[in-house]
Amino acid sequence: MQFTETSNVPFVPETSFGVWFLRTHTWEHHVLRVAINDLKRLIDTPLPAAPVIVDAGCGQGLSLRLLAQAFKPQRIVGIDFHEPSLALATHSARACEANPETSATKIELLHGDCANLPLQDASADIVFCHQTFHHLVEQERALAEFHRVLKPGGVLLFAESTDAYIKSWVIRLLFRHPMQVQKSAQGYLDMIRNSGFSFEARNVSLPYLWWSRAADFGLLERIGLYTPKPGKRRETLVNVAARKMV
Repeated sequence: MQFTETSNVPFVPETSFGVWFLRTHTWEHHVLRVAINDLKRLIDTPLPAAPVIVDAGCGQGLSLRLLAQAFKPQRIVGIDFHEPSLALATHSARACEANPETSATKIELLHGDCANLPLQDASADIVFCHQTFHHLVEQERALAEFHRVLKPGGVLLFAESTDAYIKSWVIRLLFRHPMQVQKSAQGYLDMIRNSGFSFEARNVSLPYLWWSRAADFGLLERIGLYTPKPGKRRETLVNVAARKMV
């Protein structure tokens, strides 16, 4: 895999299909919405009444409305390195601020690298990182940045596809990723814990959603020929609500 160096940031350009897919109803409804609902369920300590959320890798902004509805934040800061996607996110931000249900949330969009966030220390209550990490080359640096910008006791909401999915034939065909940094579910959990975050088993989920099973998209399970069991399958997704240790 060749990397394009832009502003000294190692970056793997997405395919045209990938950029298109990230603005579809399928992405918003079956991927983003499901992940946010699951991550919210995994949080087991109180959050501030009107938190500040950093959406690290906000893409085209389809997460903004869903985050505003789920957490009623006073502010969301969306950050992405892909400038064309960030330009499209402005439309999502304006729609969110114009909607009476979410108009109390102010939205700011910034061009930036997750490994060098353009934010002050301890400025966020929540960092939301959804399906962003498998695009990042400097993963440890990104986690250090998430830790830096979170307030003590702040929450990292992390949702990611594992190497079992990213390295499948269909994903290799349709999308582009830095393959040498892909990790298993346990690999991501270990890296998060080693970066100064705390979580228990109750704060982790391992969804096995139909779209993440590239071999058959869950068809064998739906027709009763296969029942996947945790511990006897290759996990394709990992969600965790991890807290910055005080």
